[in-house]
Amino acid sequence: MNKKALISVTGPTAIGKTKLAIALANHFNTEIVSADSRQFFKEMSIGTAVPTASELAQAKHHFIQHKSIVEPYTVGDFEREALNKIAALFKKHEVVVMVGGSGLYVNAVTEGLNNFPYVSPEIRSNLNQTLENKGLPYLQETLRELDPEYFGKVDIHNPQRVIRALEVCIGSGRPYSTFINKPKEKRDFSVITVGLKADRPVIYDRINKRVDLMMEEGLLAEAKSLHFYKSYNALRTVGYKELFRYFEGEWTLDFAIAEIKKNTRRFAKRQLTWFLKNIDTLWFNYDDDLSTILLKIDEELVNLIHE
Repeated sequence: MNKKALISVTGPTAIGKTKLAIALANHFNTEIVSADSRQFFKEMSIGTAVPTASELAQAKHHFIQHKSIVEPYTVGDFEREALNKIAALFKKHEVVVMVGGSGLYVNAVTEGLNNFPYVSPEIRSNLNQTLENKGLPYLQETLRELDPEYFGKVDIHNPQRVIRALEVCIGSGRPYSTFINKPKEKRDFSVITVGLKADRPVIYDRINKRVDLMMEEGLLAEAKSLHFYKSYNALRTVGYKELFRYFEGEWTLDFAIAEIKKNTRRFAKRQLTWFLKNIDTLWFNYDDDLSTILLKIDEELVNLIHE
């Protein structure tokens, strides 16, 4: 084989990406790079569905719980580190597997990021404080004023995306939208993107069951241990932020759990919208036979060789 290939496994949360990634890694005798932006953090295990010890033992994983929530870690940091790791893995493997549901982080590796200017961390800190004091609607309206073009495209209900756009607008004095969709650096490896999907009721049922399992496994205690750090970006995450409101007496526990399920379902819908934009994705149902998936990927690899 004369071309290195990265197999990127995508899809909504709770769909079975980890299981497939491990099967692919074993099939190709290779290793896995995680592109799940919340599984990076060592303090967050249950609420981020980090692979179990058994799963980690089945295939070597990278970028799993390698950072602390108190360490700044951007998608740009991940792009640089992941590309270096992938380059090192390609020295001993023809194929590398990447898995994750964080679309921006997946794209950072497969396509590259837009070139954004340096922004002082103080700006983000101030915006996070504004979010606490004045709420997301205030930031949404500010973004509408500073960059109406991007306001019409972004998921305005995602505070992280809104704050990221605002910090660039404020730090550069230019709309965030003027920095995106620029020509990107071409990768020196091929990418085969595999997507897992299911009917929406199936996805929602799997999500509901996963949340119940997380609670049984101790998510409440894990969130309690992290409550002090709730202002950190890593913890503005579904599964934690809802329980913080329970700890603060705003919600009952049952209501907080219901909100986790609802917000996770919304997140899954956004993930699918993001990943469906890639017209080259090979889509499979979550319960398709593994041999069928492997056969199709093998065919794609053969096509790459003869291109």
